[in-house]
Amino acid sequence: MKILAIDTSTEACSVALHIDGDVKEEFEVVKQSHTDRVLPMIESLLAEAGMSSVKQFDAIAFGRGPGSFTGIRIGTGVVQGIAMGADLPVAPVSTLAAIAQGARRNWGARRVITAIDARMQEIYWGCFQLDEQNLMVPVQPECVAKPHSLPVPEGIWFGAGSAWTAYKDELSTYFEGTISEQDGAALPHAQDIATLAIDMVNKNELVSAELAQPVYLRNEVAWKKIIQQ
Repeated sequence: MKILAIDTSTEACSVALHIDGDVKEEFEVVKQSHTDRVLPMIESLLAEAGMSSVKQFDAIAFGRGPGSFTGIRIGTGVVQGIAMGADLPVAPVSTLAAIAQGARRNWGARRVITAIDARMQEIYWGCFQLDEQNLMVPVQPECVAKPHSLPVPEGIWFGAGSAWTAYKDELSTYFEGTISEQDGAALPHAQDIATLAIDMVNKNELVSAELAQPVYLRNEVAWKKIIQQ
């Protein structure tokens, strides 16, 4: 199976090729230069892999959010453009799940609470647990919430994501006895998005390019509040 994956949902920009089990990735922390870097990174990896066209891939995957509003829009636009031009299906992968999968790859974590700084004193949040295929799967819906109003799961978990640094003191107190270790510098990697996308291919969970949409979470919460009024 051949997957092209990109992620621009945070201050990091990464591209990965997953070709029949072999993984190549370029990863940079670029702050606000995603537009300038993502396409050259794709071209560089394609050349390194000796591939002449994206049409050789089975699918394109991307970090669909939550994360930076601008970054997610960039990633969505790039993937839609490539997928439409190559007539390929798309795998929209959760940014939070990708960070959890990275915690598995780097730390051997089996249960991960992913928390990203969402600004405005809020956190993008998700809980993931290892399944039989060595993939991190959600155990509850992703959400955006204030640090003190996050649901505390039972058991011992690994913390990953920028919120564990941005709200270190508050979260350490709130989750005392729940978090064994944490990586507050963890960022999503395209190679982990590719890993999760392969499972989506096998389960036929891909979408067409025009249906590949970003997920912001904050907008969803605001809409739910309006409906409930």
